[in-house]
Amino acid sequence: MKEGADIRAGESIKWPEGVAEARRLQEELSKRVRLAPLRKRPVTVAGVDASFTADKTVAVITVFEYETLRPLEEAHCVLETSFPYLPGYLSFREGPAILCAAQRLGFMPDVLIFDGQGIAHPRRLGIASHMGLLLGRPSIGCAKSRLVGEYREPPPEKGAESPLYLDGRVAAAVLRTRAGVKPVFVSAGHLITLREAVEVVLHCAVRYRLPEPLRAADGLSKRLRRALQQRS
Repeated sequence: MKEGADIRAGESIKWPEGVAEARRLQEELSKRVRLAPLRKRPVTVAGVDASFTADKTVAVITVFEYETLRPLEEAHCVLETSFPYLPGYLSFREGPAILCAAQRLGFMPDVLIFDGQGIAHPRRLGIASHMGLLLGRPSIGCAKSRLVGEYREPPPEKGAESPLYLDGRVAAAVLRTRAGVKPVFVSAGHLITLREAVEVVLHCAVRYRLPEPLRAADGLSKRLRRALQQRS
C-alpha cells in the first residue's frame, strides 16, 4: 500500500473463531459506525466482491473514476476460507481476503460499494459497515436480495425507490436501477448517508442492474474462481 492510503487493517486484526464471538464483535463494532455526509464529491469509486471455491475465498476490488466510470485499477487476493457461510456473518467469511486485496491497491478509493449490506443488518453491521469501518472509507451496501426488514415494491421505472424498515426505522432503500428489473437493496455502510449512497449507486448503474464497479468486481471474481477450479 502506497504512502497516504488510509487503511486501518492488517495482520493485527483478530478474526473470531465462532459465531458467539463474531456476534459480540458485531455488537461492539456497530457502535463505532458513523453515518455522516461525504466530506467531498468522490473522485474514485470501487466495487468489492468475492467468490468461493471449495476451500478458498477470491476477493476483488475494481476501482473506477467516478465521473466517467473509466476503469483505473483492480486488485485481488486469494486466501483459505476460515469461516463458514452463515447469513448475517458474511464479513467474517469474506473480510480477510477483502482486506488483503485492499492492501494491494496503489491507492484507496473515495467510496467502496460492497455486494452485501450496510446497516440493513440484524446488528447494523453488514459487510459494508464492517469493512468501511476497518478501512476508514465511506462504504455502501448494494445487495441483490433482502437480509432483514420490511418494504413495499417500488414503482417499475428506473430511479424509483421505497424504504426498507428495520425496527421501525429506515435502514435501506429498495432501488430500481433499471426499468422493469428487480431492485437492489442499498444501505449506508459507514461515513455516508443513505441519500448519498442511493445517488452513488444510481450514478454508477448506467447500463445494468448493478453499478459498474460492482459488476466488474463480480465478473472478475468469478473468472478468477473458475481459473482456480480448473487448476485444481
